[in-house]
Amino acid sequence: MEDSKEYLMRKKFFEKVITLYGRNVVIEALQDENVTVYKLHMADSNQDDEVIRTIKSLAKKRDLEIFYHDKKALSRISKNAKQDQGVAIDIISQSYQDANEIKDMDKFRLIALDGIQNPQNLGMIVRSCAAGNVDGIILPKKSSAKISPLVVKASAGTLFKIPIYYCNALEDVLPQLKDTKIYSLSSKAINSIYDVKETDKSVYVLGNESDGVSVDVDFLCNDSIAIPMKRDVESLNVAVTASLIAFMQ
Repeated sequence: MEDSKEYLMRKKFFEKVITLYGRNVVIEALQDENVTVYKLHMADSNQDDEVIRTIKSLAKKRDLEIFYHDKKALSRISKNAKQDQGVAIDIISQSYQDANEIKDMDKFRLIALDGIQNPQNLGMIVRSCAAGNVDGIILPKKSSAKISPLVVKASAGTLFKIPIYYCNALEDVLPQLKDTKIYSLSSKAINSIYDVKETDKSVYVLGNESDGVSVDVDFLCNDSIAIPMKRDVESLNVAVTASLIAFMQ
């Protein structure tokens, strides 16, 4: 029984661990006090240049042990041998949380992402939500872009400034949100985003770059809304759509 409990605790812990790679990204993570570092990894073949010395200095300042590996071992950790630049970092972001926690919140205004696969789109969505009137982002692991250096870069340093609620799939989370108004964004919807009357609990679901919100997820929504378009423009980039939703009053 105790072994099972310990396993579940470890599983929950490692679900929150995010591995990033690349020298600039690692430096950015080490400089951010809101980011808890679990492990810092470096290739033992790295030249001791200015950037590597900066990483070592930041690690020393934060009293972190550096784990050294050969290149093959490091590539297994980073999962991107071509772009890891000989460094990787396992972080535990306080803003990366289990989506099951949402159902216990009294008020929230969230954006949920259904199949967003472009890392740059994800990063720009994070940036808009961090700057706008949004309390967090629901990001499923299924068929979605993962938190990566490309996402960090596109978010322009805002990735750790807003809660990101992870789940396996939106179908696991949305049915649990009682007394919540859940909107899917669709160009075919009759109602406009400007017709929305805000409630204490609301979720706006943005769909895949090509296909929009999936049928299964759309079924779980209370209503469908559209962004009014002129001059026969059919749709907007999903990151632009997120910006409009984020700054709605």
